Amino acid sequence: ISMIGLTLGVAVLITVLSVMNGFDRELKTRILGMVPQATVVSTEIIGDWEQLADKIKEDPEVSAVAPFIQLQGMLTSNGQVAGIMVTGVEPEYEKNVSIINDHMVEGSIDTLQSGDFSIVLGEEMVQSLGLQIGDKVTLVLPEASPSPAGVIPRFKRFTLTGIFTISPEVDSLMAFIPMGDAAKLLRLPEGAQGVRMKLNDIFTAPIASQKAAAIAPEQLYPNDWTQTHGNLFGAIQMEKAMVGLLLFLIILVAAFN
Repeated sequence: ISMIGLTLGVAVLITVLSVMNGFDRELKTRILGMVPQATVVSTEIIGDWEQLADKIKEDPEVSAVAPFIQLQGMLTSNGQVAGIMVTGVEPEYEKNVSIINDHMVEGSIDTLQSGDFSIVLGEEMVQSLGLQIGDKVTLVLPEASPSPAGVIPRFKRFTLTGIFTISPEVDSLMAFIPMGDAAKLLRLPEGAQGVRMKLNDIFTAPIASQKAAAIAPEQLYPNDWTQTHGNLFGAIQMEKAMVGLLLFLIILVAAFN
């Protein structure tokens, strides 16, 4: 009975640890590979974002940085409509902080060049809108523009030049366009809205974002994945608690046997 009890306990521990390790790897390599781990966002457009990025990279916890402009809107094509979170990026910098370039199904993120009004979408979104590479898709912004015909929403047609696949949640919610085109769409001067960071340890995100914001405290506001994706943070915390509880129970069973 003692041997059977110990065998079952160790088997359960190995199984649960394998599941937890897979879950942890999925979170860190996929979802947190796309979601900004830490960011600083400015109240105004940062014209000299390269200088800010160089200062942020002085922190040893920061492995890479990239500028961005973020906007929300709706995509319409073939009579279908879907909400989307659009990020204006610089491809050469984005490849250093995101895993998107490693998960492209068709096309490349390098096709996002300012002035081309190109867009890269997730596979889930492409299928729901019935699109293919080279098709046109219309991005509608919630901001309205006055015209002689009345107030009409602002919209712009983009060409689909790339398709990525990460996970269903990410694929259906995120899109990427050139940062210069995002600025034109929002009628902003050239520059970045903020800078995102890739960290050596994702759990140092709150401290890293606050350090970066301290460079210009009156202008920059910190943010990190523990705030924007608190459910992921809670899931990782619960995972650690469960492993500790399992170890305690197995030791308890071994002692009892």
